[in-house]
Amino acid sequence: MKNLVTILLKTLMLTTVLYAGVQIKAHAKAEQLDRVTAIVNSGVVLESEVQDLLANIKKQAKNNNQSLPSDKALRTQVMDKLINNSLILQIGERMGIQVSDAQLDQTIGNMAKESKLTLSQFRQALISEGENYEKYRENIRVELISGEVRRNSVSRRIFISPQEVSNLLTLMKEQTTNDVEYHLGHILIEFPTDATQADMTASKTRADKVIELLNNGSDFKRIAIASSGGANALEGGDLGWKNINEMPTLFSELIAGKDKGTVVGPIRTGLGFSIVKVLDIRGRRIVEVEEVKASHILIKPSIILSEEKAQAQLQGMLDQIDAGEATFADLAKEFSEGPTSVRGGDLGWADPTSYDPAFKEALATMKIGEYHKPFRSSFGWHIIQLNDRRMVDATSQMNQNRAGQILHNRKFGIESARWLKETRDEAYIEIFEQDGK
Repeated sequence: MKNLVTILLKTLMLTTVLYAGVQIKAHAKAEQLDRVTAIVNSGVVLESEVQDLLANIKKQAKNNNQSLPSDKALRTQVMDKLINNSLILQIGERMGIQVSDAQLDQTIGNMAKESKLTLSQFRQALISEGENYEKYRENIRVELISGEVRRNSVSRRIFISPQEVSNLLTLMKEQTTNDVEYHLGHILIEFPTDATQADMTASKTRADKVIELLNNGSDFKRIAIASSGGANALEGGDLGWKNINEMPTLFSELIAGKDKGTVVGPIRTGLGFSIVKVLDIRGRRIVEVEEVKASHILIKPSIILSEEKAQAQLQGMLDQIDAGEATFADLAKEFSEGPTSVRGGDLGWADPTSYDPAFKEALATMKIGEYHKPFRSSFGWHIIQLNDRRMVDATSQMNQNRAGQILHNRKFGIESARWLKETRDEAYIEIFEQDGK
């Protein structure tokens, strides 16, 4: 019995020693594979991260038949990338920027759609190419956070003056001028060759009267035939289609960029006073957007007022309106919460895309004059009255937005590099050399 116990104890000790040896060897191996290659403020860059990124870059280069620099130069670039990521993620953590799993899935889902694949097919395609899907997913999360940090940190350093936008708009217009043609109508109110001041004053008075008639909706061709002294009078003053360079200089300076229907003048020339109307435009990109004119009543739920009671209160108001017992404006002034209540809930003309998504969707289903049943937005419970719809020319605003975005993008690249350099200069970074290097 004693011998049996001794044997068991020796076996147990041997097993423990062997297990410890395996642990030590495994631990040593893990340290060798996943050692710290850089300290970045309070974070670290691991050798496994470096190797993973190097492997991915080499695989992509092979797939694209692209040559790469030496391993040493490539490793330097990879280290820079990972150090920058570490710095940016630390800033993102301080700023409270997070990307939820739902946001991440939506982003990857959009990437799958762009590749015309389902999310499951996209995942399988990555695995088939040798990707670790979970690592790929986390890399996307890092990129999303990095992008948000950069936008927040760099955008506040960018200033774009109105003059910069104006200068770029002028340049953009000059580049597209030759493609735009204007169909012009012309009325000439003549004065005598040896005109006196009284003659010129009389002609100017007639020209002003013509412009007044045109602005009030009078027929341009009829007035041209009756009153114009120009060569094209019998054709209703029709000058045909002309681009800016084909017009008289006096006309081109006033017509450039004007909208269809614009009346310009009177323009003093050697023959008299010219009045020009833009009858039509072609070759210019016109962007129209729909605007809506609506009124609303907003009730915000609270500890005292439940969601159900807020909804019921608004339904009661609709019943009053339907019964003719009250008007929408009067109820809005009395009960609506928010700045529009003093205007009877009037929101004025607005692009519906500027509203809360639920509010925008509600407006999309409505006809002019209709009321919408109570619905919930992020602000509270609403009812809406749709008063009108219209299409407006948003070309000028679109061009201004585009010019501003171009300038922002130009400055963002330079400012982003400057911001990152300053961030690295202020950080504690220590890079450890590879063994044997």
